[in-house]
Amino acid sequence: MSSSALGNESSEGFEDNLYTSWYIDEPAGEETSPPDEFIPNCQPTIPLSLFHTCMAPLSLATMLTLTLLVKRRRLSRECWTGVPGLLSPVNFLEEEGPRGPAAAVFGILFSSLCVLVLAENPMPMLTHTSAAGREFWKIIALLYYPAYYYPLIACATVRHRVGYILGCLLSWTHCGVLIWQKVECPQSPEIYRYYSLLSHLPIILFLLFLSFWYPKLLLKSFTQKRTSAGLEMPGNHYYQEYLKHVLDPRKQRGSSSLTKQTLASRLIAFLGSYLYAPQQGFRLPLQLIISATLVVVAIYQVALLLLVVFIPTMQKVRAGITEDIAFLLAGFGVILSEDKQEVMELVKHYLWALEVCYVSALVLSCLVTFFMLMSSLVAHRANLKALYRGAKLSVFCRPRNVRPSRMALFCWMSFTSYQTAFACLGLLIQQLIFFHCIVAFAFLVAVPILYGRNLLLFQVLKMMWPFWLTLVLAVLLQNLAARCLFLKDHLGHQELTNRRAFYIVTFLLFPINVLVGVLAGVWRIVLSALYNIVHLCLLHLSLLNRGVETLDPGYRTYCYFLKIEVSQSHPVMKAFCSLLLQLSCSKPLMGLKSCDVEEGIQLMHTKNPTVSRARSRQARARWWLTYTLLHNPALLAFRKTVLTDSQANGKQSSPTQP
Repeated sequence: MSSSALGNESSEGFEDNLYTSWYIDEPAGEETSPPDEFIPNCQPTIPLSLFHTCMAPLSLATMLTLTLLVKRRRLSRECWTGVPGLLSPVNFLEEEGPRGPAAAVFGILFSSLCVLVLAENPMPMLTHTSAAGREFWKIIALLYYPAYYYPLIACATVRHRVGYILGCLLSWTHCGVLIWQKVECPQSPEIYRYYSLLSHLPIILFLLFLSFWYPKLLLKSFTQKRTSAGLEMPGNHYYQEYLKHVLDPRKQRGSSSLTKQTLASRLIAFLGSYLYAPQQGFRLPLQLIISATLVVVAIYQVALLLLVVFIPTMQKVRAGITEDIAFLLAGFGVILSEDKQEVMELVKHYLWALEVCYVSALVLSCLVTFFMLMSSLVAHRANLKALYRGAKLSVFCRPRNVRPSRMALFCWMSFTSYQTAFACLGLLIQQLIFFHCIVAFAFLVAVPILYGRNLLLFQVLKMMWPFWLTLVLAVLLQNLAARCLFLKDHLGHQELTNRRAFYIVTFLLFPINVLVGVLAGVWRIVLSALYNIVHLCLLHLSLLNRGVETLDPGYRTYCYFLKIEVSQSHPVMKAFCSLLLQLSCSKPLMGLKSCDVEEGIQLMHTKNPTVSRARSRQARARWWLTYTLLHNPALLAFRKTVLTDSQANGKQSSPTQP
């Protein structure tokens, strides 16, 4: 064998060894990068298992104490013949008391469930659970946490000082121990070192709110005088204010007058239709307040999870990129530059741009979801006010009976859960779609324009410019012809003319219109997808056609939810019942005079009126109240039942035949 052949073989072997050293073996003489910092499991002074083991019996003892303190006879005389029973946590269908504590407890419960999804030990009392039984314990935990936080809100339902004292102790204990645990162990090895701390932040804020709210109620119970609360309906003040606002004659006269709207007033009205602002005399139901709070908490929890899953991983990848990335890209035929250092900087910059796109999509998704929540509150208020006055067709597509049913009760109980779940799912889908759209725009349009390279999209558009120009000219030609040639203004009416030319243009442009139709179909798909993912979190809008909108589970739940709210907690019905209760008492409550009661819960207040004016206003107020009650959906079914009875109409029943 010649020396040249030996030289060629030695050179080829050297190249093979060099190739394998680049792609398989690590470069000689180069130290490996140190591994990521290991975060050990931190054990606080009061472990979570010990805390739950002690607090669960204390919560049960609290419920037994409150149950024995308040007799069941005061809550419901016909239930269990006065035997003490379980207390109601929240009076959902009443306008009684503040709404903040109920929303806070629901926020604590939902945040605990969000932490439960990724926890290694679903049940806090168990320190080690097997992978096979973990899902079973998660199902048990779904029932455990509602019972665990039950006394936090039930202490306020009793309306007793003992309940307020127990509420203070429970809220202070929960809040103090949780804050102490997070101060001792702020880092955790799951997902991200600070994820556990950030995910528990809503729980800490809600517990702090309850820790200040219960002492406030306790101090208020010592300062205020005791009144006979049994003779007054819950939420009586709200019903009075609502009735005053509805039957206010100045409001009716102002609504009938036509005023010229300015540009500023139109802008304020447009923003008011999408941004919720409280209105005098109207209050949203408690279920809607809880749903809005849970949607805000869901936005925070889902956004936090999406953020800590993606951004730290991308930062680690970006920090670990070396000049060897140039050889990896060259193996796939991608050559960004001849300089390996420049290739490394470009890849790092592209990864940074990818992080910016992800964060931008996440912020956009959160803003869209929050904006949809505000617009849904405006729609809820408009629908409730319409149903309160009996305008069913302005809310539903066809007439519906506003009365409770089995499906209505099930949907009412599921409304808050559905709203929260749809908000989480909608935010996830929006993040996915918006991220892909922003990445496509950034790497196909923005980055190529900035660096002047990889102009793939612009090259494709440049090659297809005759096609796009033909479509644009065809659309413009048809619109100009329809505007100038095929329509004739005759005595203020538009009439079709030049029919022969109209038929010729329709036939000649048929193939081009097929291509335009393909683009219109693609745009229809994109627009429908964007509309549905944006409005997925809204239950008052159906994502299906009007004929099959009842197949939408979210919209069907919302319709039945409105039925229960209107039939069971109509403010005019409650105001009328409060009138009956006040008239049945020997001494009217709240210092009301008899004339004020007859005029519809202080509808009018005049100073030194004449007799004729007082009688006319009294008669007008009575007629307005009667008209409102006749059109009250909550009383409509009972009113029809009474009117069909012959004895109720003043007629004597016919004698029975022998």
